[in-house]
Amino acid sequence: MKAVRFHEYGDPSVLRYEDVEQPAPGPGQALIRVAATSFNGVDGNIRAGFMQGPIPVKLPHTPGIDVSGTVAALGEGVDGFEVGERVVGFLPMAEAGASAEYVVAPADILASAPTSVALADAAALPTVGLTAWQALFDHAKLTAGQRVLINGAGGAVGGYAVQLAKDAGAYVIATASPRSSDRVKAAGADEVIDHTTTAVDAATSPVDVVLNLAPIEPAQLAGLLDLIRPGGVLVNTTVWMPAPSDEQRDVRGIDLFVRSDAQQLTHLVELVDRGELRVEVARRVPLAELSALHADAAAGNLPGGKVVVLAPDARCPMPT
Repeated sequence: MKAVRFHEYGDPSVLRYEDVEQPAPGPGQALIRVAATSFNGVDGNIRAGFMQGPIPVKLPHTPGIDVSGTVAALGEGVDGFEVGERVVGFLPMAEAGASAEYVVAPADILASAPTSVALADAAALPTVGLTAWQALFDHAKLTAGQRVLINGAGGAVGGYAVQLAKDAGAYVIATASPRSSDRVKAAGADEVIDHTTTAVDAATSPVDVVLNLAPIEPAQLAGLLDLIRPGGVLVNTTVWMPAPSDEQRDVRGIDLFVRSDAQQLTHLVELVDRGELRVEVARRVPLAELSALHADAAAGNLPGGKVVVLAPDARCPMPT
């Protein structure tokens, strides 16, 4: 089968499009014929060697932590899925990923794919959708009537976070650049602050929750605490910069490390199929061009939103 792997850490040129042996599922695993994966910032960090401590991959390594596809075979002891079933999942980060024609996955991390979007596009959901859900509800405990500030809402996580927070009945304030402000408004934000021209702390009144998705300076992150009411929460996804707290006002700072959760992913799929959560794909590229995609990401040239990477010869029509 075809796959993209890197045999050494380095810049995007280390990614090779090559022939590799097709894997077989072991006990508790499913073999998935890949329709698509997607690009996540962590993919570039793993490839560059920046994550060798927390994510110790074995070289050569196939990137791609999101997967959408069809079950091709099942290992011993797997119940709840059938060969030919369409699935999505957030794969273990340290194992071989879905930048390939086939990938094996623990069956217990998989969920049935949405029926209302093309199977390939469903690869845009797992990691970023789970990040948004866990930030808002596992950690911030967001409830209806609360005010939430989503700092850096123009990216893929931000798009889902705005939708989920609004659907939960929160008042949503979002920061975005001019190129993504219309998309953030369409996602349901009640207020959109242009962070390129306006200081966030001068543009909004106190909130209950801040979700920081932006790679800002430590002083800026600390400044967001002042926007949070006593007893509120700051959830931070830029994990290389610990979230500050304000103990005197009982404002907690939480660093989010997203985890795979099939039950939560199943719920997100249900929201998609009910029309309450939109899956948006900014760009689609073939697997053979993954190295160029990593180079675009390193140069800051990716569009806002999610980029889906299509498996070779994948047939991904809308389900009937």
